Amino acid sequence: MAERVDIDDPADPRLADYRDLRDVQLRKSLEAEHGLFLAEGEKVVRRAVAAGANPRSFLMAPKWLDGLADVLSASSAPVYVMSEAMAEEVTGFHVHRGALASLERPVLPSLDEVLDGARSVLVLEEIVDHTNVGAVFRSGAALGFDAVLLAPRCADPLYRRSIKVAMGAVFSLPWTRLPGWYDALPALSARGFTTVALTLADDAVPIEDAVAGLDKVALVLGSEGHGLSPRWQATADRRAIIPMSHGIDSLNVAAASAVACYVTARR
Repeated sequence: MAERVDIDDPADPRLADYRDLRDVQLRKSLEAEHGLFLAEGEKVVRRAVAAGANPRSFLMAPKWLDGLADVLSASSAPVYVMSEAMAEEVTGFHVHRGALASLERPVLPSLDEVLDGARSVLVLEEIVDHTNVGAVFRSGAALGFDAVLLAPRCADPLYRRSIKVAMGAVFSLPWTRLPGWYDALPALSARGFTTVALTLADDAVPIEDAVAGLDKVALVLGSEGHGLSPRWQATADRRAIIPMSHGIDSLNVAAASAVACYVTARR
């Protein structure tokens, strides 16, 4: 049973995991240094714990205790209880979903472990916005993709904002970081995947044509600003576009991922 600890001082050192959650750079260094990540909201906390993440602690207002009573009863981590106003002072934002949890960051699986049995995977290059990463995970999970692979410089799927936008899909969809960038796509081709890059390249074909009849597909998405790097465009097996009208040549990467996942899942 989680130990209830009532807190009346926002400077209490036991709250260190929850401080300044709006400071992205600070949180990235703190969470990496201490091997933790934050989950926000009852549903997301539940999904993180159900996926096997080990809680370090919980933080919530008294009225939210009953909603997570079963989760708390199965944990030995402390639950820090305070007013909503104090929680906002500690975290830097209004915790409107009622609960936060600090959890131990898992060790990432190997590339081969993630790809074992997979037929449809998403591959992300240099997507640095946490919201977009979370949205891509949500699209992939909703449309039946088996895994997500991230280039070394992609945003962290376990950052609080990514988890929130993904609605916990980062816990249900297997993922890992690619061990290298330069030969990442040829390495997937060698494992039997046809890599299909979403790009405006001159030889790109409609996404329906690019994925038709394929067995194992790796759908490749690039950064929000410049799209895929020339290296990844050149080393992809196929290049594809989402046909558009009215002079629009591209979608936000989150929207593009949803469309491309839908088409690819029905190949």
